[in-house]
Amino acid sequence: MNIQKAADALCEAEKNHCQIPMISGENPEMTIDDAYAIQLLNIDRRKQAGGKVVGMKIGLTSVGMQKLLNVDVPDYGHLMSDMLVLEGEKCHSGEMCQPKVEGELAFCLKKTLKGPGLTVADVYDATDYVVPALEIVDSRIKDWKIKLVDTIADNGSSARFVIGSRMTPIQAVDMRLTGMILEKNGELVNSGTTAEVWGNPAASVAWLANQLSAYGIELKAGSIVLAGALTAAVPAQAGDCFSASFCGMGSVGVKFD
Repeated sequence: MNIQKAADALCEAEKNHCQIPMISGENPEMTIDDAYAIQLLNIDRRKQAGGKVVGMKIGLTSVGMQKLLNVDVPDYGHLMSDMLVLEGEKCHSGEMCQPKVEGELAFCLKKTLKGPGLTVADVYDATDYVVPALEIVDSRIKDWKIKLVDTIADNGSSARFVIGSRMTPIQAVDMRLTGMILEKNGELVNSGTTAEVWGNPAASVAWLANQLSAYGIELKAGSIVLAGALTAAVPAQAGDCFSASFCGMGSVGVKFD
C-alpha cells in the first residue's frame, strides 16, 4: 500500500475537520505495521511543524471499548502538546469530526521506561503520581466505521485530553478496585473500576513500553501516559459538560463549545 498517501489523507482530514473513507477499505492488505508507519509519518510531520510529544495514550484496553470496535488487542497513539486542554478551558467541538469522551487514569513518569521485558513493578517504580483524566477521542474515518488498523493509523483515534489537578502517589491507589463514574451534563452515563483496564492500568503501561521497544521508542521521564478507558466512550457535542470522578482521587471535567 501507499503509506505516504494514507498519511497525507489523514493529515488533511484532521486539518480540515472532515471525514474520509476507511483506509483499510481501500487497502485490504494493510497490516498493523503499515498502520503504525502511517501514524509515525504524521507524528513526525507535527514535530517538524513545532509540535512536541508529551506522552502516549493506550486504547482498546477495556472490554467495553474492545466490543465497541470488535477487537481483542490494545493499540496506542501519541499525545502532542497542542492536544492538552487545561481544566477550566473549553474544548472546541468545531475542531473535531465526531468526538467522544472517555474517563481514565493518567500516569506521570519520573523515570524512563524502556522495554522489552518490563513488568507492573517497573511501572510502579517509574511513576511519580497518577491523576484522573479525560480523553477526547475522535475519528477522521467516516462514522467511526473502523478496523484496528484504521484507528492505529489515525493516531489511536486521539484528539484532546484533560488532566486533573489532584496528584496521588501510585502507592496510595488500589489499582484494581478504584471506582470511577463518568457524568454527562450532570447525569451518570458510565461507571467502572480500574480493574477494567487489563486488571490493573499499570499492566497496560508496561504493555505499551514493551510494544514501543520494537520501534526504538521509550517512555521518557516526565511523560504522561493515558492508560486506557475504563468504559466505552460517550458521544459529545457543543454545550456538553463531562466529568470523571475517581474514588479517593478527585475528579476532572471539561465543557465543549
